[in-house]
Amino acid sequence: MHLLPTILFSVYQVIVVLTIIHVVMDNRQPVKTMAWALVIYFVPVAGIVLYLFFGVNTRKERLVSRRSMDQLTKRSMLGFVEQHDLRLPEQQKPLIDLFVNQSFSLPFKTTHVELLTDGYQFFASLLRDISRAKSHIHIDVYIFEDDALGRLVSDALIDRARSGVEVRIVYDDVGCWKVRNGFFERMREEGIEIAPFLPVRFPSFTSKVNYRNHRKLFIVDGRVGYIGGMNIARRYVKGVEYKGKASEPWRDTMVRIEGAGVYSLQRTFLVDWYFVDRTLLSDRKYYPAFDPQVSITDTIVQTVMSNPTSPYPEIQQGYLRIILAARRYLYIETPYFLPTEPVLFALKTAAQSGVDVRILVPRRSDARFVEWASRSYLREAVEAGARVSLYEAGFLHSKLMVADDAVSTCGSVNVDFRSFENNFEANMFFYGEQTALQMKRVFEADETCAVNMADQPQLMNPRFLVRLWESFVRLLSPLM
Repeated sequence: MHLLPTILFSVYQVIVVLTIIHVVMDNRQPVKTMAWALVIYFVPVAGIVLYLFFGVNTRKERLVSRRSMDQLTKRSMLGFVEQHDLRLPEQQKPLIDLFVNQSFSLPFKTTHVELLTDGYQFFASLLRDISRAKSHIHIDVYIFEDDALGRLVSDALIDRARSGVEVRIVYDDVGCWKVRNGFFERMREEGIEIAPFLPVRFPSFTSKVNYRNHRKLFIVDGRVGYIGGMNIARRYVKGVEYKGKASEPWRDTMVRIEGAGVYSLQRTFLVDWYFVDRTLLSDRKYYPAFDPQVSITDTIVQTVMSNPTSPYPEIQQGYLRIILAARRYLYIETPYFLPTEPVLFALKTAAQSGVDVRILVPRRSDARFVEWASRSYLREAVEAGARVSLYEAGFLHSKLMVADDAVSTCGSVNVDFRSFENNFEANMFFYGEQTALQMKRVFEADETCAVNMADQPQLMNPRFLVRLWESFVRLLSPLM
């Protein structure tokens, strides 16, 4: 009887060693390898379970490989894309070429770019565009909540479906775990096509749960499109509650565009639709012609997708190129700041080179572990010469970056490991002074609602035990 615990312990130790060997043999980034090895070794049993559920690397498996789908969608789009007098800004051409070469993300002219900075603006605008839809509505979101706002949007979609408009929705299965099936079935019964992204079901749970579709895209008739940080849920309008206290405002950014730039949003959705439904949509109506006489902005746009199966992290590469090319200023808003080593090094290099680097994050996060882990990264940025500001007028969920009045980006990407490496994400990159200045003004307005982290002694010089805890949690940041 006394031998049984010894045998079980020995077997467990063998399993731990074999699991760590599996992590090492996967040849992922050393920082992520060390993080998983620490969790597996120091968190008995649960560490191995967490690795099986969230750490097993399926990046090379055909399960999430979409190379062939990209090729199919290229063929369907290229036949309809014709742009006269497309002039690319010479200074940004290397970045544009990077995205074209890496993921066939084509640049397009736009006729209108509008920034929407709260849920009231966004949902009022979206519902207005939905009510005008004549051909199709395509929605690709991480969360579609069954709450008052979700039901309002679903009712609007049902109304258009009854009028003969094609409505398709892709939602993330994990993001909508708490949403009852009846909510989606009601829309299906009205003729709306709905598909979950990578449904998580046993026994395939461990191979899918770590790779989620975090995109937020809305396309109406191929003529109007939205991209940014908002899902469909009441909290994007009413705010977020902390421990039962009164709701704090939710600050977010969505971009509404018109013109040929919508083609790139459409392509992103149709790739996802092929992935979840295995139906290739290639009719010309999804890429409608635009009147060449209509005046356009000075802004060229590219919608860039990234996913865990890609040989290169496209959006992270774009961030790095913008950061290192900045000469005067670089402003970043992000709800979570857990940068990969290349991104952190680039930010510190830019700051130490005299670039005005500013980073705006929420004073209080909706994820405590992320908040603790981010503090040491933020201190490093401050020590390198960057200005870090903590937003106090609510929860900041906005995801944007702007540099030198010339280039900017907005989308679903957070400055963290998960967005850069694990999630299916989409950001739109804007080349032109007009849109860059819009984003700059948004950033500067938000900054007036923030405090300088350098002026917060409890954050810059925390007690030893606090600093030790933050440093420990930081070790796990590649897994968050």
